[in-house]
Amino acid sequence: MHQHLIELIRFSTYAELRAERERSYLGLIWWVAEPAMMMGAFWLVFDLILKTGGPDYVPFLLVGLTLWQWMKSCITHGGYSIWGNLGLIRQVRIPVLVFPLVQIFADTIKFLYIFALLLVILWLAGFPPNITYLALPVVFVVTLLFSAGGGFLMSAVIPLIPDLRFVIEQILTMVMFLSGVVFALDAVPPPLRDWFALNPVVTLLDATRGILMHGQWPDWIALLKVTLVSLVILAIGVGVVLRLAPRYPKLAA
Repeated sequence: MHQHLIELIRFSTYAELRAERERSYLGLIWWVAEPAMMMGAFWLVFDLILKTGGPDYVPFLLVGLTLWQWMKSCITHGGYSIWGNLGLIRQVRIPVLVFPLVQIFADTIKFLYIFALLLVILWLAGFPPNITYLALPVVFVVTLLFSAGGGFLMSAVIPLIPDLRFVIEQILTMVMFLSGVVFALDAVPPPLRDWFALNPVVTLLDATRGILMHGQWPDWIALLKVTLVSLVILAIGVGVVLRLAPRYPKLAA
């Protein structure tokens, strides 16, 4: 049973990636073009116009947007997955957890392609590989847990309240600006900076930038705290999905 489920998830993830490439004329190029366009816009505003970018702003921004795009995609695509497949859920008996898992895995695979390109850009820009790269898998696993938790939690409730997805888009935009994705938290006044630091996304961004740009090991205590928070959110999300699973086929009627 478990082997069949693993095969189903693997095949569905591959099919989702292939279908996404076929839906877009640009295919794989679009996976890179979207964050690149965002980076260009923020670089223009914060660095050229407002003059608040600071040194090495382009790699700083590129790392932040690449990681954030992965997290956001997992949360939104995973969050919409059950709602978008209600018709299929009504017709075929498939464990509902498969749908957010497939989307999260597909977005993670896309991230790995983009991250490989990011590494090349950073190396060419003067940020060579270093020993702290050994911590990257740990940071990425924690990031995946955090993103999956948000994705599962959203996937559970959006089928019941579809309009909630518009609220989520706005909340994620707000979180992006409150997480130091496009500006360094050093520019934030100390009293506010302490509140910003409570955001798990800040910890994940700082850890990734520290490794890739400065050869710094992550703050393991802060990373452990984010791991525990992520596991709690993930457990709640999975639990709510399983609890509401019998209701989803009726919503498709």
